[in-house]
Amino acid sequence: MKIKLLISGAVLAAVMFSSCNSNKPAEVKAVDSTGTEATYTVDTAASKVVWEGQMLKMHKHYGDLTISEGSFTVKGLQITGGTFTANMKSITPTDSSYTKDHPKEYLVGHLSGKDFFAVDSFPTATFVIKSVNGNSATGDLTVRGKTNSETVTDIVVDTVGGVKATGKLVFNRQKYGVSYVADKTKDMVLSDDIKLDISLVGKK
Repeated sequence: MKIKLLISGAVLAAVMFSSCNSNKPAEVKAVDSTGTEATYTVDTAASKVVWEGQMLKMHKHYGDLTISEGSFTVKGLQITGGTFTANMKSITPTDSSYTKDHPKEYLVGHLSGKDFFAVDSFPTATFVIKSVNGNSATGDLTVRGKTNSETVTDIVVDTVGGVKATGKLVFNRQKYGVSYVADKTKDMVLSDDIKLDISLVGKK
């Protein structure tokens, strides 16, 4: 069974991935807890990706990234596939590690530029599911035009008051050409790991 999932993401002075994939994701069928097939479209207003990046032994930055489109598949309380796209131009820091000299706008500009995610060239990011094993889904993550196999872990499907699927993804930014190096003379070491918390709310 071949399924798709699209994601996107991000980070401190190294956050969020992006790709120029502009193809519309295919609609995916879902199965509810009774075993009846159903299709869930991602509610883009209620869904998001939370990103986190860290300057080792110092502070961390985190924030939100919006979902622009997608759908996902579940069987009972287990996700079996889906598709979603993240808007890389929606980088929104929500932490408080800022000063008058280094405001949030400075970080957004840095992460959006060529040192990091080059969002003007790669305005979206995607994750395409290839296989599912229990509460983990492995697939192709595309960041800044580069694609690698990654795994979303700790997937939980909640059907109380609707359908919601959540999961975690950690990826190495170096694999996607996000190779910015902080000023080592100031003992500033930027972690290669970017952490993502994905939350997709479905609607019929």
